[in-house]
Amino acid sequence: MSDTAQWPLGVRVMLESEGLDLAVIAAIIDLALDEDLDGGVDVTTVATVSPDQRATLDLVARRPGVTAGAPVAAAVFAEVCGDDCVIDIRTPDGSRVEPGAVIVSVTGRTHDLLRAERPALNLLGHLSGIATATREWVDRIAGTSAAIRDTRKTTPGMRRLEKYAVRCGGGVNHRMSLSDAALVKDNHVVAAGGVAEAFDLVRTRFPGVDIEVEVDSLDQLDEVLDAGADLVLLDNFTPDEMREAVARTAGHARLEASGGLSLDVAAEVAGTGVDYLAVGALTHSAPVLDIGADLRQES
Repeated sequence: MSDTAQWPLGVRVMLESEGLDLAVIAAIIDLALDEDLDGGVDVTTVATVSPDQRATLDLVARRPGVTAGAPVAAAVFAEVCGDDCVIDIRTPDGSRVEPGAVIVSVTGRTHDLLRAERPALNLLGHLSGIATATREWVDRIAGTSAAIRDTRKTTPGMRRLEKYAVRCGGGVNHRMSLSDAALVKDNHVVAAGGVAEAFDLVRTRFPGVDIEVEVDSLDQLDEVLDAGADLVLLDNFTPDEMREAVARTAGHARLEASGGLSLDVAAEVAGTGVDYLAVGALTHSAPVLDIGADLRQES
């Protein structure tokens, strides 16, 4: 198990200040490192690099994007190198970068640097890809009062990190788990016998929990507004229907647009007056940001 106490204090502070659990990140790092060695050794590095050779490894953006996960990548190197390395986070998370920008620079034993390289790049590239995709959505709706919000369509075990990456890109988080808030969806409505009935059952059983209700028609919207819903998910509404929903709600509940959203329609949807655009693609379909590793030997 990774010893988080040996991670640089600055790295731990960065992660904990974002509400990230160091033990969860340590478990992800352990899995990544164990998977890479699979009980053996790095045969290529062992064969070609002297054990006492030292170098500097720069993690460098190859494409434009937004960074997320630099402290996580730093933790990978700290776990492999221990105290025998110097880690410099050159680009803070949430920064826009151009090709050639150095995000993290690490000096240590070449063996350690090359062992940590791929797991660090996998995590940094994945999280930066999410941040980059999120920022594109955020930029598309600039000038409106709406926010881009994620979903629970995340990689198992990676939810907290992926939702952190969404925040780095300027988005906001929906519930982290099923216990954070209620979201009454179509299957709950079927099971309960109606949308208002489902809402009432949740409110009775969990009176202190925020309740979001998914509706697929304006009639259903009226039902849940009368019942006192805090937040309503407008499923596959047209922009005209969204505008009508905003008018009917009159600020008494927050509205979230969902279903069939794309960058091409983001500005139009945000302009209807809804509070959120739910975008599952931020976490389930964001392409990895191309980040490379450049080794510089010590002279």
